[in-house]
Amino acid sequence: MTKNGRRQFLQKAGLLTTVAGLSYVAPAAATTTSAQKTEKAEEGGKVFASANNAVADTRYGKVRGYTRNQILTFKGIPYGAPTGGDNRFMPPERPKKWKDIRNCLVYGPICPQKPDSGWLAQEYGFLFQWIDGFQDEDCLRLNVWTPALDGKKRPVMFWIHGGAFSSGSSQEQPCYDGENLAKLGNVVVVSVNHRLNAYGFLDLSDYGSKYASSGNVGMLDIVFALQWVSKNIGNFGGDKDNVTIFGQSGGGSKVITLMAMPAAKGLFHRAISQSNSIVQMSTPAYARQITQLVLADLQITKDNIADLHKVNNERLQAALDTANQKLSSKVPADVGRAGLQPVVDGKILPVHPFDPTAPAISAGIPFMVGTCRNEASYSINNPSLENLDDTGLAIKLAERFGNKAGRMVQTLRTSHPNDKAVELYSYVSAQNSMAYLQASRKAAQNAAPTFLYMFAWHTPQLDGRPRSFHCSELPFAFANTDKAENYTGAIDEARALADKVANAWINFARHGDPNHGGLPQWPAFSDDNGAMMVFNNTCEVQHDPDGESRKMLTRIFYNKEV
Repeated sequence: MTKNGRRQFLQKAGLLTTVAGLSYVAPAAATTTSAQKTEKAEEGGKVFASANNAVADTRYGKVRGYTRNQILTFKGIPYGAPTGGDNRFMPPERPKKWKDIRNCLVYGPICPQKPDSGWLAQEYGFLFQWIDGFQDEDCLRLNVWTPALDGKKRPVMFWIHGGAFSSGSSQEQPCYDGENLAKLGNVVVVSVNHRLNAYGFLDLSDYGSKYASSGNVGMLDIVFALQWVSKNIGNFGGDKDNVTIFGQSGGGSKVITLMAMPAAKGLFHRAISQSNSIVQMSTPAYARQITQLVLADLQITKDNIADLHKVNNERLQAALDTANQKLSSKVPADVGRAGLQPVVDGKILPVHPFDPTAPAISAGIPFMVGTCRNEASYSINNPSLENLDDTGLAIKLAERFGNKAGRMVQTLRTSHPNDKAVELYSYVSAQNSMAYLQASRKAAQNAAPTFLYMFAWHTPQLDGRPRSFHCSELPFAFANTDKAENYTGAIDEARALADKVANAWINFARHGDPNHGGLPQWPAFSDDNGAMMVFNNTCEVQHDPDGESRKMLTRIFYNKEV
């Protein structure tokens, strides 16, 4: 989902095993010290930057970061060359080496994208406090947070931002900061910027052999960043042989795409997909339709295709917008979502990631997948929806689903007899049903454990209307509920849950199993048990809690029987 699209959506809406050469070790007990509380206890001398402090080697030259709360931070490290000019639409290339120590003290450029209109919705802006960054095609940058440059081999947690395949960045939300997670878990956290929208996924393969990879270069950027991790993370105190990829929304879609890419094999060893809503990507035929519309709008043909390298971002985004509007209601059943996305080209991406099965190439990778309870929390910016009744709900659903609406309301009400109609409305999202489907297909491989979760904590902000909305688990997974204070209130209740959630993510990264002493026993998922950890003030395991409504929504969003 795009950054703007995500906001529009919000507005409208372990076992003894050996995996990839890693021996399973029983998880340690939960860490009891809150990284967030530690930060508060160190007022005064918690940040330090100096010419000779936090200097690390990379294959391209030395980089200098800074220290904050004993965590070394490096921002905006180039992992690839600038992607503008002749490099636009081309596979990533290595950056040029530098001689002097390079300052990496602030976030680097983000991929050019549409202007951010999210701030126009005041209550969303209040909750998220987005960090928009600056745009440039020199955007192949990554960030590292590490406890020490000591040669030790710590688990690496590689974060992939959301925003579908169109927008967003590694610094878009304050809670993406990796300091607290690195400190709480003694892990190395990496986050990455990569090419998006037309820059990363416009399939120009019909316009010359040099463009053969253009429909997937945004994913090749992420593979390039993982290769950088493999070659350099040892200099930052990380273990290249224990890398967990994790991402949310569009980032979750990128995670499952990487799981199906031969070029990514061996570069990661666990995978976490948060609030990902699709199991398919684009077909070549659909990708060609978008490309043809974009180029027609720009008056570009095979004869003058080189001019596309010179089109400015505003004009390129306008042409892409026009194409998306023309095709928005014409998404084929074998395409994951509307708009640009990775292309199943038979080579870079040989198959749909989780359709009709989980990818065989990553069968041995432990997998964690889940969603938020109220993904489509429509009343955040529309308080009147709190008064919705079932009749009004049927009218709302009919606008989108036609004559299926009545049956939908009946099934949702049977599954959730005591919930408000606005809550039933918030359950109608692809994320909830797709997470269960992905867990089922991964578990069916019987090669590595799969863990399913649901985040169900309700924020007290804005009169509780947001509930557990899309993105709401993020500050908990990063142990950053204080940084996301507009959403969490920075209250003790949120900090306590953050320790449970973040330690689950950390233990999964370390062992391939999220269990720890702060949670009830969390069994691996199977179709027989339907086991799902529900994160709330009281965490508990439930068994397929949505039942028939889940199956109904899967049929509707996936357009197939399950």
